[in-house]
Amino acid sequence: MRIFKPEGQIITSDENKRFLSNPFTLRDAFYSEATLEGRVTRCDSEHNLHVDLGCMKGIIPRNEGAVGIEEGTVRDIALISRVNKPVAFVITGFRSDGNGGTFAMLSRRRVQNECSREYISSLRAGDVIPATVTHIEGFGVFCDIGAGISALMPIDSISVSRIPHPGVRFAPGQSIFAVVKGIDENGRITLSHKELLGTWEENAALFSVGETVPGIVRSVEKYGIFVELTPNLAGLAEFSQGVEAGSHASVYIKSIIPSKMKIKLIIVDCFEADYPAQPPEYFIREGHIDRWIYSPEDSEKVIESDF
Repeated sequence: MRIFKPEGQIITSDENKRFLSNPFTLRDAFYSEATLEGRVTRCDSEHNLHVDLGCMKGIIPRNEGAVGIEEGTVRDIALISRVNKPVAFVITGFRSDGNGGTFAMLSRRRVQNECSREYISSLRAGDVIPATVTHIEGFGVFCDIGAGISALMPIDSISVSRIPHPGVRFAPGQSIFAVVKGIDENGRITLSHKELLGTWEENAALFSVGETVPGIVRSVEKYGIFVELTPNLAGLAEFSQGVEAGSHASVYIKSIIPSKMKIKLIIVDCFEADYPAQPPEYFIREGHIDRWIYSPEDSEKVIESDF
């Protein structure tokens, strides 16, 4: 199976830089039909994309900018939003610019068709794949899973710990890993992420009773305050006035009870801070998952994912 990476992951590779180094190697890329990447410098009034190839200019005609543009199923915003970002393409030919120069004709649509045919169509629920966050909405994040082809990761699939908005976990352009959650009858893929961030026991093993550690307040309830220790692990502290969701905290770990999946905490301090989101720490980065069980074996409650 040929693997197509999300856009932006090969632009700095040695092979890509070699092909873009001069007009002769660009012609080699044309004859070998190599997939390359370059940065879009502008989208003109006819929605053709202009691409910096280093040694010459490249143009992706509007209808070659993405699968679905010609058919009308994809809007032109998909092209406009690529300005100043990398795109994948193959060279389809060369033309004179009328001033004695040469520019390359490119197709992103052809790469996406090949990606769908040779890679996306072979994916199955449970496959772990690389992805790049492209767009964030309140209900989830859209990710590039190969050559600019998009898949949705719903907010409830991002982590076990509940979050108010996907923006607290991810940023556009961030490279992540994801697991294929499902594929509908039209071939559209949904993703999940929480299964890659470790089970309750794997996360709890990072902490010990008696430690004071950092956390983020995720929920304030009458019966207690939930503090996130990791994206897949939260503990419960007693209710306290003046504590608000989203605040940072230092918490004392009072007890860890695997059978009840409970970590009892004492809030030592709570404060506002604008710390950047930490990149995910993955327990799984590749392969395939058929079944993932978050809860400990002797837990009263079973939390699992089946693919």
